[in-house]
Amino acid sequence: MILVTSTWTEPSNTATALLLLGRGTDPASERGVDCPGDLPAPSDPGLVERARAAKAALGDRVFVLGHHYQRDEVIQFADVTGDSFKLAREAAARPDAEFIVFCGVHFMAESADILTSPAQRVVLPDLAAGCSMADMAVLGQVETAWEQFEDLGLTDQIIPVTYMNSSADIKGFVGRNKGVVCTSSNAQRALTWAYEQGSKVFFLPDQHLGRNTAVLEMGLTLDDCVLYDPHKPNGGLTADQVRDAKMILWRGHCSVHGRFTIDSVREVRERVPGVNVLVHPECRHEVVRAADQVGSTEYIIKALEAAPAGSAWAVGTELNLVRRMANAHPDKQIMFLDRAVCYCSTMNRIDLPHLVWALEELVAGRVPNQIAVDPDTAHHARVALDQMLALP
Repeated sequence: MILVTSTWTEPSNTATALLLLGRGTDPASERGVDCPGDLPAPSDPGLVERARAAKAALGDRVFVLGHHYQRDEVIQFADVTGDSFKLAREAAARPDAEFIVFCGVHFMAESADILTSPAQRVVLPDLAAGCSMADMAVLGQVETAWEQFEDLGLTDQIIPVTYMNSSADIKGFVGRNKGVVCTSSNAQRALTWAYEQGSKVFFLPDQHLGRNTAVLEMGLTLDDCVLYDPHKPNGGLTADQVRDAKMILWRGHCSVHGRFTIDSVREVRERVPGVNVLVHPECRHEVVRAADQVGSTEYIIKALEAAPAGSAWAVGTELNLVRRMANAHPDKQIMFLDRAVCYCSTMNRIDLPHLVWALEELVAGRVPNQIAVDPDTAHHARVALDQMLALP
């Protein structure tokens, strides 16, 4: 028997990387960094056993969800792993679970609350686990943009489409205005449906997913797309630009996927002859065009699982997932597309101390960090989500 060891090489640490690992705080961009309770020390050698004991004590009353981007120390306690929408649906499929502990970020926990029953309570172990992309689309700003479109007499032609990676408020706005939610897997189907309802799409909040889907999968041109910047008067667009556009993109992006550049692709191709470049559609347009394969998180996982032994892959997505795939497939050369560390900073806020604290609070009869969406918002967000589920 031949023992195969992992070919994984850890990207270099930087001062910024320490923040991205959750070692430090950034009050300017995070929802909060304080835990309203006694948080166990990360150095506590009994954390794993405490987590096991608390989870066992709760039994079927608790269902733990772990997003693919979570740390391995957290993933080991997840009952199900997956992307954001898969996890929300898994939560809805467990109506007997009293508590849903969502090891992900804020908008994901909101979606789980929308899709589960009122009797179930959704817990986010750390409220600092937000999403920079979701926070780039604030309801008041989006409503201001919509009022601008109304003044131009265009709202009967514009169908709002929001990425799953958006707040419940934005999903609710889309539901109220006869739009649809999409994922990175079904964005083309969602846009096809939207263009059957109207002549324009207002795409929130990720400009890159919207642009890549419209141009590379729907046959639109870059000239058909305009970028609405909420920090500029009228979004930085003239009335004619809005009238002529087929795709109005919100100026938002993923802080992880947006960092990959065309230089990253060129550098890895020079360094590793024959490498396959595999990226997420949240990456920049020029990066997606230069890649060999493009797809959602689930697509990336399946592509790497199916890849032949000995093949080389440079993957443009969150580092925890890339490392996990490299360690799971040591017969393949799987590497991170960028040479520097690139974690999802807020996703990494969910660590083992926070998970232990949340589980032990539930054992003690207290519900920490409950995520609850108000009924009106939840209703309209559910309308947009149900429209997605009804897509052909």
